[in-house]
Amino acid sequence: MAGLEKYNDWVEEIIKRYSSYRPSYGDVEVQVILDRENHHYQLVNVGWNKDRRIRGCVLHIDIKDNKIWIQHDGTETGVANELAEMGVPKEDIVLAFHPPYKRKYTGFAVN
Repeated sequence: MAGLEKYNDWVEEIIKRYSSYRPSYGDVEVQVILDRENHHYQLVNVGWNKDRRIRGCVLHIDIKDNKIWIQHDGTETGVANELAEMGVPKEDIVLAFHPPYKRKYTGFAVN
């Protein structure tokens, strides 16, 4: 298992890389939220598209119990596979957006 600091670094790298992608419509700000002390990471879009409010989470990742918990993944490619390619063992990645009873079928950690 890689150290907790390495997991923090890798998650931050992914969040920051995805933050460079800007929506092609509206006046939308991409916000990077990094709480390294408590191991919470988010990428959020906020703003307006004409008269419609835009607010939504693109990525939400936590690190707990020495595992990376993907709470929400709004990317097309899936960050779990990216983390695995970076060297994170699949048994250290929890797809928390799936119900616990389905996680055993994902190829990643159950909890």
